[in-house]
Amino acid sequence: MAADPSLEPLAQEHWTQLFSSAEQSVLHLEMRDSYAVDDPEFADWKAGRAVDPADREAWWAPWWHGSIEAAVARGVRVRRARIVSEPVTEYIRFEYDVTYTNVAAGEEVRWLPRRLASDLALPGNDYWLFDQRLAVFNHFTGSGQAVGNELCEAPATLKLCADAFASAWERAVPHSDYRPH
Repeated sequence: MAADPSLEPLAQEHWTQLFSSAEQSVLHLEMRDSYAVDDPEFADWKAGRAVDPADREAWWAPWWHGSIEAAVARGVRVRRARIVSEPVTEYIRFEYDVTYTNVAAGEEVRWLPRRLASDLALPGNDYWLFDQRLAVFNHFTGSGQAVGNELCEAPATLKLCADAFASAWERAVPHSDYRPH
């Protein structure tokens, strides 16, 4: 089956604009156990060539990390919750190991073991929620390749996303306390 031609990835400029227009909160809920498994950074990590956290220049992406950092500096709370299967996949272990970049940019990150999320009402796709006024759904292939994004301003969907995030966040473990297994 071909990818949906109506879905296209948002450009860097669009993401930057979304973060710069946020006034109070940016929420991100991730629910997959693997993403972009052909990512060169993942391949380097698997080969034991991890980037040194102290070498900020090697991993800091000004357009991405800078957008988050600027939002946080304006008082916007940026939070990311990851719902993960345990034992975690190799990709989630990689994500865990590079989460210091999110934290350095100012994100708060928590991890929720999937077994603790069984009774939560969750949207079918990962998403970002900007000030509870705009949801950006992330669509992926079964193997984790990004297909595109879908913007949504429907009040009922925004409420579902806000409530789902709040429920997951409440149960999730802060990054500093979580140990993948």
